[in-house]
Amino acid sequence: MQIIQAPSPNFNDRRFPLDMLVLHYTGMGTSESALKRMCDEDAQVSAHYMVDEYGRIFQLVAEDKRAWHAGVSVWQGDEDLNSRSIGIEIANGGHNVPTPDGGLPPYPPQQIEAVITLCQAILERHDIPQTRVVGHSDIAPDRKDDPGEHFPWQLLSDAGVGLWPDAVDPASVEGEGLSPGATGPMVSRLQQSLTIIGYGIDDTGTYDDRTEAVVRAFQRRWNQRHVTGEADLLTMALIDRVALLAANLAIAFE
Repeated sequence: MQIIQAPSPNFNDRRFPLDMLVLHYTGMGTSESALKRMCDEDAQVSAHYMVDEYGRIFQLVAEDKRAWHAGVSVWQGDEDLNSRSIGIEIANGGHNVPTPDGGLPPYPPQQIEAVITLCQAILERHDIPQTRVVGHSDIAPDRKDDPGEHFPWQLLSDAGVGLWPDAVDPASVEGEGLSPGATGPMVSRLQQSLTIIGYGIDDTGTYDDRTEAVVRAFQRRWNQRHVTGEADLLTMALIDRVALLAANLAIAFE
């Protein structure tokens, strides 16, 4: 794996041990413009790595330093995630630069292959639980949607990078889903399961704006054909499965 050095001035010292991996898309038209911005001192943003559309890997910040990529965010009750994580920016226009037909631009196979190789190397070097391999939208669901519902999370999980639940047969789920505005014990149970996964959400018993944003973030990753913010039956079943996976891994990691 070849690493191209592209030093950014935008970093400082970590305040907490490194135990997370955060994936982003650049949300810009070209990888060149994204790299230029992250190396611009005035921009005040950076990441440890950027992977361009050709699969080239650029290192902007040393792994032992705090890059500025996560912003205001929370995961598993932790804040200041810049201090806890390695950030990888993946060159892709995402929702900001759609294709001419209005769709999301694909991630080329060579780019995903490079992302997987880089992530595997990082996980080998650092004690990062699989439950703490996340997307930007996971840790900041109110304001971020990257790396997007077009990002192939299952491929990464198959390669040992992040969680992926067993498939759910839609015909096997029964009952009613939940929508914004709903209240009661079922909403509390949904919020508790999302908390177990790691999302920053309170058990209010009300399907409020925060709950809708968190459900939408979950769907961007684990139910990518149904990114609505409404907890349909399939989404609820998947939330339960991912929560169980996360709980079991947390016990095993102790």
